[in-house]
Amino acid sequence: MSAGGVTVRVARWSAIHPWRAIGLWLLLVVVAVGMSVVIPKQQMQSKDTWVGQSGQAAEMIEQAGLGDRPAETVLLTDPDGRLDKTAATTAMTQLRQKLTALDSVQAVGQPVWSENGKAALLPIELKGTADDAADAIEKVVATTAEVQQANPDLSIAQAGTASLDAGIWKQVGSDLAKAEKLSLPITFVLMLLAFGALIAAGIPVLLAFSAVGAALGFYAPLSFLFPDGGSVANVVLLIGMAVGVDYSLFYLKREREERRKGRSTLDAVEIAAATSGHSVVVSGLAVIVSMAGLYVAQDMTFASMATATIVVVAVAVLGSLTVLPALLAKLGHRVDRPRVPLLWRLNRRIGPGGISRRILAPVLSHPRAALSVSILAVAALAVPALGMKTEPSDLNTLPQSIPEVRTFKALHENFPSQGGLSYDVVARGEDAVAALTGLQQSAVRSGKFVVPQGEAIRQADGTAVLTLVSVLPESSANAETALNQLRSDFVPASLGSVPTWAVGGEQAESVDYGNNQRDKLPWVIAFVLALTLVMMAITFRSVAIALLTTVLNLASVAACFGVLALVFQHSWAEGLLGFTSSGFVVSWIPLFLFVILVGLSMDYHVFVLGRIREGVAEGLTPRDAVRKGVTESAGVVTSAAAVMVSVFAVFATLGMLEMKQMGIGLAVAVLIDATLVRIVMLPSVLVLLGRKAWWPNRLHRQAATSVPDQELVPIS
Repeated sequence: MSAGGVTVRVARWSAIHPWRAIGLWLLLVVVAVGMSVVIPKQQMQSKDTWVGQSGQAAEMIEQAGLGDRPAETVLLTDPDGRLDKTAATTAMTQLRQKLTALDSVQAVGQPVWSENGKAALLPIELKGTADDAADAIEKVVATTAEVQQANPDLSIAQAGTASLDAGIWKQVGSDLAKAEKLSLPITFVLMLLAFGALIAAGIPVLLAFSAVGAALGFYAPLSFLFPDGGSVANVVLLIGMAVGVDYSLFYLKREREERRKGRSTLDAVEIAAATSGHSVVVSGLAVIVSMAGLYVAQDMTFASMATATIVVVAVAVLGSLTVLPALLAKLGHRVDRPRVPLLWRLNRRIGPGGISRRILAPVLSHPRAALSVSILAVAALAVPALGMKTEPSDLNTLPQSIPEVRTFKALHENFPSQGGLSYDVVARGEDAVAALTGLQQSAVRSGKFVVPQGEAIRQADGTAVLTLVSVLPESSANAETALNQLRSDFVPASLGSVPTWAVGGEQAESVDYGNNQRDKLPWVIAFVLALTLVMMAITFRSVAIALLTTVLNLASVAACFGVLALVFQHSWAEGLLGFTSSGFVVSWIPLFLFVILVGLSMDYHVFVLGRIREGVAEGLTPRDAVRKGVTESAGVVTSAAAVMVSVFAVFATLGMLEMKQMGIGLAVAVLIDATLVRIVMLPSVLVLLGRKAWWPNRLHRQAATSVPDQELVPIS
């Protein structure tokens, strides 16, 4: 049975039994939300991100039991200048008393004074593993805050892996709440502009929001297989609102269009199911197929994003095919009530595709010129992508409003050996300790590395670990520079006789992780393009359409990457978007954006091509079919694109730089897709190809017998 037949049967059942369909949907959402409350969402552990040589080093350290206990550092400074030792000693005594009383604290070390006399630090060793520290860090941070309140003349701040992660999660939660508050009213206003009626505007927003809530609930048990790396909620909200509104919009607009032609509500629902419903299924499958490409990266963070996105898209498709027809059947003509007088009259006056029809006219008259101009425009936007630099995120990419970020930077300024770029050199063998001792001496003698205070070399069961700290300022570029110095120069020269060695540590893991993502990007691109190519060929039974879709997807992605490089590798947009340029794009962003963009661009691409194909099937000339298909779908696609751009633009206002880059990239790509690609490039290519565009579809043969060759000549 065809997808169209299934969508019609499901829609017919939902329309005939509306209360059952609505009740089942509500039950689905309630159960899903209940699952999110009852089942704790699993968070990713550090070992889930181990790759390359740093992953090998981390595994060797874990096997030998040489891993450091989770540690935190309390930094004391005087805002007015040099630190008063008497006041600092009093504060550290208070800290020691309060911190040692906590069950999660293993020990509090001795105070360390900076050489410049401006700071002191108090090291804290926590109990258990890093995961245990993450669960108990709030009490430790709260204790430090209490001592700060008791000593207002001093600046007392805490920093460490656990406290920094907690600060980041707090920022993410704040960003997510802000995105929710902004995206919902913006989306509703855009739907009012699209429909001119409150009920019609509210249905897509309500269904999209319920799909997001249900998806987060269904992801909870799946997180045991694909634990959350920290971005799942953001991604589900981002994609869920976009596709949820779009799918409902496609369906609702077509149903209203058929009712205006005089058809009954049930007939209108069935026609919408056979056309827009089929497009929703294809679009949903396209997004799912694209997101599946993230599994090729073999990265747990991407796997969790892919899983959550696939779930929210599947739920959105299900809602559009079931509860939406039920609501439309139950409401009937009341779906256009209550009307907003001004907006309703404006919609009627403009008519379907009124603006697009005016833009499309010269494109259809001069397709070669239009195609040439659009190619030049996209190429101009894409050129900067050739110089796009990608690096892993670091302290400089995190919002400076996070207290722990500022503390880490101040710690490194006053104690270069404590808060800098640190690396663990792990060696296994009889001569491991002696070799590492020689490495320590040569590295320190070079002036490029220092050794942190305490035991320099740890050893157990034939494995030894040396920790070295780079004197370079902390940044992604410097982290890779220092790592390359160790792996290519210092370590091979000193550890040549040791059978097994590896350079790891947090900084090395970050660099290896970013490099691994860059290495996987070509495979992900190949996988996604190949599957979407096959999918489009099967859907439209046209090789030309499949190839054209692939080329247009690549064009919009290239333009997106170019804009990212222009905005985030330079400082001209810092004031506008509220960020400090790091000079690069965060390494995971291009791979993730590519997958998302291919899926989302297929969203309305399939819808537009479906309407054009309807015109060809009716026997229209290629030019008339394009005109009819683009203008009749213009209102829907423009509204859908406006929703996507608005929701994505909201993320550009958030504090996390990764969210800004993702929001800008998605918004720009959708905007380009909805204008240059949909109104200019796609129509001009289809007109120039004529009936050849549908080869070997039977529409090609039909067009060949019904459309004379001269119809393919551009109108002067």
